[in-house]
Amino acid sequence: SREMVEELIENPSILEETNTVALSILSSLDKDYASKIQEVSVRIRSLGKKISIRDIKSSLLGKLVCFEGVVVRISEIKSILSKGVFRCKTCGRIYEEPQTGIILKAPRCEACGTSRLTNFEMLQDQSKFIDYQEIRVQEKPEDLPAGVMPHSISLRLTGDLTDRVRPGDRVQITGIVVAMPDRHPVKNLQYSTFTLTIEVNYIEALTQELGEVTVSQEEEKKIREMSRDPWVYQKLIRSIAPSIYGLEEIKEAVLLQMVGGVRRTYPDGVTVRGDINLLLIGDPGTAKSQLLKYVQRIAPRGLYTSGRGVTAAGLTAAVVRDKTGSFTLEAGAVVLADKGIAAIDEFEKMKAEDRVSIHEAMEQQTVSVAKGGIVATLNARTSILAAANPVYGRYDDSLNFSENVNLPSTLLSRFDLYFIIKDRPDKEADAKLSDHILQLHMETYDYGEQAIPPDMLRKYLAYCKKITPKLTPEATERIRNFFLQLRGSSQETSAPISITPRHLESLIRISVARARVLLREAVTVEDAEAAIRLMNYSLSTAGLDVSSGKIDIDILMTGRSRSKWEKMRIILKEIENLEAESGKASLSELRKRCGEKKIEPDEFYKLIEQMREQGVIILPDEETVRRIRR
Repeated sequence: SREMVEELIENPSILEETNTVALSILSSLDKDYASKIQEVSVRIRSLGKKISIRDIKSSLLGKLVCFEGVVVRISEIKSILSKGVFRCKTCGRIYEEPQTGIILKAPRCEACGTSRLTNFEMLQDQSKFIDYQEIRVQEKPEDLPAGVMPHSISLRLTGDLTDRVRPGDRVQITGIVVAMPDRHPVKNLQYSTFTLTIEVNYIEALTQELGEVTVSQEEEKKIREMSRDPWVYQKLIRSIAPSIYGLEEIKEAVLLQMVGGVRRTYPDGVTVRGDINLLLIGDPGTAKSQLLKYVQRIAPRGLYTSGRGVTAAGLTAAVVRDKTGSFTLEAGAVVLADKGIAAIDEFEKMKAEDRVSIHEAMEQQTVSVAKGGIVATLNARTSILAAANPVYGRYDDSLNFSENVNLPSTLLSRFDLYFIIKDRPDKEADAKLSDHILQLHMETYDYGEQAIPPDMLRKYLAYCKKITPKLTPEATERIRNFFLQLRGSSQETSAPISITPRHLESLIRISVARARVLLREAVTVEDAEAAIRLMNYSLSTAGLDVSSGKIDIDILMTGRSRSKWEKMRIILKEIENLEAESGKASLSELRKRCGEKKIEPDEFYKLIEQMREQGVIILPDEETVRRIRR
């Protein structure tokens, strides 16, 4: 009844009595079982009204509250003494002493009059212990107002509540607000300040994947209706950040990323990720950060971080020593964004050693920690949307993709799609762009009926995630042909495409995501064509070998185009020939011989300089070239 709930919230101390009542009811039903367990805990799963962690203030002291948050830290499980049984060493009498505080308390011996702990021996087999664990829960990132530090609260879990949650889990907690006195760390003095904490009555990990999005039956009907519109796909693309002008292909990729493919686990235990990772490389002022911010707001679980202030521990997971000296595990950004999107801006400004830490998160979708005796693997089923600026400030068309982007090839190969946003003056496009921005500032811009409102868009995308489409034979055939065509061109050309099975996985993911967006149970040829179109767009912008004009994936996978690699090998071969003939390779003779092999002088000197930087050759004097043997 309502009165009972209100009484519980206002006066939760009656929970102690309900435990006794529950035990007596149980013993009347099953006496043997009741005598065996001796204790029943009444747990309250959820209250109608949920509060935020930042609302837990002194006014709620002694009240029952219910709130949600993210577990950011957990300690190891210890045993705590709840009732000690002591024997006096002098007269041998036995006493029971309930333990309440953190300091061990000895009983007082009636015969000897002593209450010093050293005069007693504790009988462990007769004493009562309970399991105990400390966790730290923080506000959910999506509930945070901008520019506010997230509040967190430390909680103590006991008994059957321990070992229920892991770092990164979203949890719902019911408990009583209590105040713990602050103590001086050394002198054991009690301060007049108190820290509010929760005496946890119940804790559970929330399993729903959709974050906070709940779809009612009416909305479900509306979503189904929307999906029947033949232009729904175009409408959805237009609804992604409508205030940003243009960038249609990127908006399409972002839409598919928010829905994602289907994660698969094969019978032998191998899992294949379903999340799509995107990399945006663009000139300054091309609205990359705005797009990332938008995605963070609209995605069910979105986190935004900027490369300069990011560390490896902050991104993945850290092992921290707490005040008691034991190690605890703390979750980082990609773990907190589990089943969501982590948007990382200024990607190229991250320190190289920190960037390495997300390799595992991007492909295996886990984060492993081995430090301070803690060896753990946390889930990080996160899509990564990274934005970076080109090395020289602006994208240089005369250089290859990897020379413009200062990122290692191992990391580049883990992205499904790459987009280069160039800011080039164009009279017509600039006029449209300026009109768009000016109308936004004049507040006269009307998105019209083309754009779906953000609230509805969130629900639509969340609903899409429930569908697991299967590949049709026609779509499989189309993807297979495209993949084989890319692989096969390696025999036809001198600058072959070295496509890897990762690209095949990417094609499948993108086509499955598109079928999901259109709420279809089957992946059709149309979806496969859309995936191929996006992949072609991505490869032709990023994988274009400037010197040969052909698409060359070696640029993405190894950082050097195949044609450049071939020319470097010719130079090295000629150095070897010259050294064999005359004992040393002169630069002028080498240039002459390479000229015969169709390497122009300008390109020759450029390649020599690059090889010298890479430590393949050295120039002992101005005239000689020597190869370094490894």
